[in-house]
Amino acid sequence: MFYSEAGARPRTWEASPSEHKKWVEVFKACDEDNKGYLSREDFKVAVVMLFGYKPTKIEADSVMSSVNPNTSGLSLEEFLSIVRKKKEVQLHQSEIRHIFTAFDRHYRGYLTLDDFKKAFKQVAPKLSERTVLEVFRGSGKELTGPHGDRA
Repeated sequence: MFYSEAGARPRTWEASPSEHKKWVEVFKACDEDNKGYLSREDFKVAVVMLFGYKPTKIEADSVMSSVNPNTSGLSLEEFLSIVRKKKEVQLHQSEIRHIFTAFDRHYRGYLTLDDFKKAFKQVAPKLSERTVLEVFRGSGKELTGPHGDRA
């Protein structure tokens, strides 16, 4: 996905000049016949080159539906905007994973209330135990879908 499911938007992030150059080079390499745009298939190849996975049909449909209807594909500017957003989300998710791993002291893949309390004692020692408990209980709501199924 391009945006995090929890609805929290990652911080704005800017690519380094070398990273930006790489994105432009990938665009040019995937723009067969120098059309000036990427077709659906060109876009899929570009994502594989930059992110290491083939986008799903839903992801490709989402991107291609956002294309200017007066063009035949993704312009360089549209492509760069999409890649930047995707990179922001990737970095945001990596940051969340890093923080979770720091809290998951026993490498179980989940946090117990005790883990949560110990983590908050280190990072926010003045928070009351009641507040920490409310946050812990409330965090479960973000991990399930609207019908109680796992998100």
